[in-house]
Amino acid sequence: MNHKRLINLFNDLPVPWQTSNPLPDLSVPSIQYDSRQVSQGDVFVAISGGNTDSHEFIPDAVQKGAVAVVGTRSGMILPVPYIRVEDSREALAYLAASFYDHPARKMTVIGVTGTDGKTTTANLIYEILNAAGMKVGLVSTVNAKIGNEVIDTGFHVTTPEATDVQRYLAEMVEAGMTHVVLETTSHGLAQYRVSGCEYDIAVITNITHEHLDYHGSYEEYRAAKARMFTALAQTAVKPFGNPRLAVLNRDDISYPYLSSIVTTRQVSYALEGEADLTALEIKTNSSGVDFIVKENHLTEIVHCNIPGRYNVSNCLAAIAAARGLGISLQTAASGIMRLSGVPGRMEAIDFGQPFTAIVDFAHTPNALKVALETAREMTGRRIIAVFGSAGLRDRQKRRMMAEVSTALADITILTAEDPRTESLDAILEEMASAAQASGGIEGSTFFRVPDRGEAIRQAVNMAQPGDLVITCGKGHEQSMCFGTIEYPWDDRSALKAALAERLNLTGFQMPPLPTSNLA
Repeated sequence: MNHKRLINLFNDLPVPWQTSNPLPDLSVPSIQYDSRQVSQGDVFVAISGGNTDSHEFIPDAVQKGAVAVVGTRSGMILPVPYIRVEDSREALAYLAASFYDHPARKMTVIGVTGTDGKTTTANLIYEILNAAGMKVGLVSTVNAKIGNEVIDTGFHVTTPEATDVQRYLAEMVEAGMTHVVLETTSHGLAQYRVSGCEYDIAVITNITHEHLDYHGSYEEYRAAKARMFTALAQTAVKPFGNPRLAVLNRDDISYPYLSSIVTTRQVSYALEGEADLTALEIKTNSSGVDFIVKENHLTEIVHCNIPGRYNVSNCLAAIAAARGLGISLQTAASGIMRLSGVPGRMEAIDFGQPFTAIVDFAHTPNALKVALETAREMTGRRIIAVFGSAGLRDRQKRRMMAEVSTALADITILTAEDPRTESLDAILEEMASAAQASGGIEGSTFFRVPDRGEAIRQAVNMAQPGDLVITCGKGHEQSMCFGTIEYPWDDRSALKAALAERLNLTGFQMPPLPTSNLA
């Protein structure tokens, strides 16, 4: 078991802190931010945010054996040392990095951020580095990969909490990994979950409309993403060198801003304009996409097994990152071909039905747009789209996504997607109003079906030979939130159950939801 001296942890803390009590020279077995997980000897870090303020649980943590408490409130009088900091999330990240002996300083860290395409791009880089013979780990919203071990990162995880991130990195170092690909969200950056991750290469896919409920504006959202790029200049010097490379999307509206603030080496990629890496002769089909990557006078044929023109952009981003590590175009192309798919990303479900059925994670207006455009490339017949919009999240997305689907899909079925404590009927009303205002006709070109299982069942039953059914928004996720409860849910299981019902196959059951009896 890993133990650290308490005094050493705080002497290593790079942010201001103060305490009225001398820190005892104790051995600390772990750092906890959830009071329920505290055991004897732990340090408890109280975090404010969301629906709870864990400062209220400090007495519980002390009672369970916390030997020190970190928080932001002043005037706390406790029987154990209380260390006050300006931001306890930031302190948590650096304490976690110190507790695990700064594992990121022992590896090349490739960060991937953006609104859409992060998971796919991170997986592409991971496969390229594997093809190059590098020992590489991966932390994504889908899972963490450490050697042959695949770890589920949780129900609705974006970037894991700092303690988990640092633990994964430490396990990778222990397993002999020399490189890690870290999918990095705006929440992860804004909430300091990745502080101490010592990025060497920073990759952006795009910055479109998302999370404005949290960040407040597009500019603030963009600024959160930018933290990963400005951090390149502060990365600790590593024994094997520092690439300090920013990979930027020249097609994206974020490019001028990011390019202007990056002080390290930059490389750009683009589908549409001038860039360091570009794509030629793009050909898409249901089995993937083919193109030629061009870098100065060098070219290489690339095949990606995931369909969609937008995945060419993801491939270019991955190749650009690989080139920053000295990997050849040929090796990069072979790595891309190794990726058969990403869970919940344009994932086909095929039971031999006479139409195409796909699950995709598209949960933003832009992601839905490119998913439906890709679907259009895959069929000359009807597209039937099933999706919702989450409660207690960016409300603007509801109307925008309904408008996108009305324009690009032949039939839209609006349904539940993590309504949380909001009224599902009210969410659907907002979306239906936008669909109607965009020319949709309820009962003909769009439908409201509150139960997601029934919505998917209706889409499958409506499908005719050659049609394409696509369920969007949940992708790889394994739960759906109603009220404050997470109910087991998987779009892929639901789609399989609906297909099995239509084809009279046994062995598949539609997952139940609180709405099921209301359908």
